[in-house]
Amino acid sequence: MGRVAIVGAGPVGLTVALELAARGVESVVLEAKPALEPIGSRAIVLARHALATFRRLGCGEIVERGVVLDRARTYVGERELFTVEFERPRGDELPAFVNLQQTHTERVLLAHVEGVRFGSPITGLRQADDRVKLTTEDGEVEASYVVACDGTRSTVRGLLGLDFPGRSYYDRFLIADVRAELPRFARNERRFFFDPPSNPGRQILVHPQPDGEWRIDWQIPPETDAEGERESGALDRRIRALAGDAPYEFVWLTAYRFHQRLAPRFRVGRVFLAGDAAHEMSVFGARGLNSGVEDATNLAWKLALVLDGSAPDALLDTYELERRSAARENLRVTGATMRFMAPPTPLHRLYRNAVLHGSLRLPALRRFVNSGKLATPAIYPGDGAVGKPLAAGAEVVDDAGHGFTVAAHEGEALFVRPDGYVAARLEGVSLQAALGSALRGDLPA
Repeated sequence: MGRVAIVGAGPVGLTVALELAARGVESVVLEAKPALEPIGSRAIVLARHALATFRRLGCGEIVERGVVLDRARTYVGERELFTVEFERPRGDELPAFVNLQQTHTERVLLAHVEGVRFGSPITGLRQADDRVKLTTEDGEVEASYVVACDGTRSTVRGLLGLDFPGRSYYDRFLIADVRAELPRFARNERRFFFDPPSNPGRQILVHPQPDGEWRIDWQIPPETDAEGERESGALDRRIRALAGDAPYEFVWLTAYRFHQRLAPRFRVGRVFLAGDAAHEMSVFGARGLNSGVEDATNLAWKLALVLDGSAPDALLDTYELERRSAARENLRVTGATMRFMAPPTPLHRLYRNAVLHGSLRLPALRRFVNSGKLATPAIYPGDGAVGKPLAAGAEVVDDAGHGFTVAAHEGEALFVRPDGYVAARLEGVSLQAALGSALRGDLPA
């Protein structure tokens, strides 16, 4: 069995390495940076399906360390519009969402991964019929396949000659991690404010984090400079509007624009794109990292089966088919959120303002208020249970081999893929036929 080279030691690349190791596949992770960088919160909201992956891979500390979110509140000014209550976990069930700074997620994953080479930027890539050669400053690295998880400015994507079409939003956002007591805010709630008194005409988002920290996002004028805000005292005034006279400590500060981009292909020969190297989306909805973990899980079991000779190369084509479709859906959802939060035209702004202020008087309008629809698992082509993650409460009744299982749910026998997605109903279909179809990568009938 060959090995896989993974470019990028962020959460997605490390998840690919762990998924492959769990299936007996050797990998090497090549990271351009000299070490793990403990900088800021970045991607903080982890959804249940990503948490399930981390726990299955032996990284349950991520779940234990995170702040469990029980609800999300949305306001106009200082008036609450609505609250979304998240399902409470029972027994050993996982919470719907936890908040954890990306630095902590990376540290936990890294502790479980062997074969990470820091300070190894990629400078060249050559493909042959049965291998890929990557050029680094320390020489060549040869692998059967390469998975590029090297972020939005992916070197590998550039070496493949792929563009990264999409759009950038004009509005900027200021983000600060602050260690403080915020008496007005509960430690188990996400709060989103449209048109708050301290940031009129724009938004503020407040997230609790571990270690007494809060993540605060302010929508700001496009010309605003983060360090200028800090040096002028404007940032202090922004924080005081939320914290009052309580003492606080800066942990991290940045300002950025949002981008929505999608690579035209997720596979080029023996090279695959995953995570931000394949798709970039607004953070409102927490669909970037969570979908990247799904990329990793989807691809790893397919690579493992092809490498050990159990499946043909055609199975790998289903990675792009499924995950690029999922990325388009995530971009559709986050694009709608950004159009509502940062209206691109006067007409969009007129609609947004009419919905917001009208909803204060007419509750029926509140369903049109878009403060971000948090990540949900992807749905692949199929019908009914097929193409969806196996439902909670289903009972696994048989090991079908190659990582596939048979499960029973609501009177049906379901054939389940190694990544937990239902591949087929077994009524009128033999187990052998279902397995053969899944290994070939056939689309559900």
